[in-house]
Amino acid sequence: MSTLVLDNGAYTAKIGYSHGAPSVIPNCQFRSKTARLKTFTANQIDEIKDPSGLFYILPFQKGYLVNWDVQRQVWDYLFGREMYQVDFVDSNIIITEPYFNFTSIQESMNEILFEEYQFQAVLRVNSGALSAHRYFRDNPSELCCIIVDSGYSFTHIVPYCRSKKQQSGIVRINVGGKLLTNHLKEIISYRQLHVMDETHVINQVKEDVCYVSQDFNKDMEIARFKGEENTVMRDYVLPDFSTIKKGFCKPLEEMVYSGKYKTGEQILRLTNERFSVPEILFHPSDIGIPEMGIPEAIVYSVQNLPGEMQPHFFKNIVLTGGNSLLPGYKERVYADVRRLTPTDYDVAVILPENPITYSWEGGKLISENDDFEDMVVTREDYEENGHSACRFFTPLESKLASDRRALGRRDGNQVSGR
Repeated sequence: MSTLVLDNGAYTAKIGYSHGAPSVIPNCQFRSKTARLKTFTANQIDEIKDPSGLFYILPFQKGYLVNWDVQRQVWDYLFGREMYQVDFVDSNIIITEPYFNFTSIQESMNEILFEEYQFQAVLRVNSGALSAHRYFRDNPSELCCIIVDSGYSFTHIVPYCRSKKQQSGIVRINVGGKLLTNHLKEIISYRQLHVMDETHVINQVKEDVCYVSQDFNKDMEIARFKGEENTVMRDYVLPDFSTIKKGFCKPLEEMVYSGKYKTGEQILRLTNERFSVPEILFHPSDIGIPEMGIPEAIVYSVQNLPGEMQPHFFKNIVLTGGNSLLPGYKERVYADVRRLTPTDYDVAVILPENPITYSWEGGKLISENDDFEDMVVTREDYEENGHSACRFFTPLESKLASDRRALGRRDGNQVSGR
């Protein structure tokens, strides 16, 4: 029986069969101002000729799945003939859900997966648990890690020991990629050009131009210089969707510091926006959000755990989520955590090769476990016992933890004494 792995994120869905590679697909629907009567789903966005003023219809709000009509449309597209042509009679599914998910949302998901789509077995799990499983498989000598998942709506810091999450150390910061994009829209609209309706375009600007500063005050000083001395300044060519399909950053040697281009290109000139927007991840209070930044939250999370475990977490900080792709993000997290941590502790920050699909790869590994069938809830169990059969998060983590202990014994490690 084949297993479909779906990391159902608030911005993108990472989906694929366990024997293949994942696809990263927008988890939403779109409407364009040039084709108002037509709704585009998932990667049908490529069919939109003019994505300016693109209107997003999201199944997730504030990190939780609340619009089931939109989510069904996206799943119908992903499971249907346009994408994976899922044979539900012969398929299991591993699907992720957010931390602190509401019972009503969990029950709705159970009903849709078992009753509407009729999957044969379902494993519903947090994406961080899959990331931790992947990390422990790659690093069998390690007992602890802390997953820093900075996604679309939230940033979660979750410690795992022997594949089991440590509830007392979980921290959530209400800062994510959506906030950064919205803040960049506001800054550009105030300073240069009204772009409040251009979420799609400005999100691309953020991904192409923004970076995490290693010395905020120094970069601010550089951003005040004029001409070529201002090494922070970049000119971004906006798309017109006829000759320029996608925006791009002007090469440094082509920049005109007078600000006057003869080609008729529409230019955004970006200076301190490039690093002041990602700085929100590290100092949310800069824009009035009374919360900790990511490095401070990591240290706070670890300090809520038993003292003998803390050194193991500080040397296994794993970064996942789309925001971790910002240039300089890993180095800044390391530098700030290092400053906040006792000098006799080792600090190591790990950025996977692909932090967006890292948890999907953990789901793929779980599906290959010999005892995978003991972790899932089958359709037969669900039909017999209803929603009570689906409260299996602790059994899943306990199962993975027991596998870790057995692996430790085989390797000759005294797991309980470390």
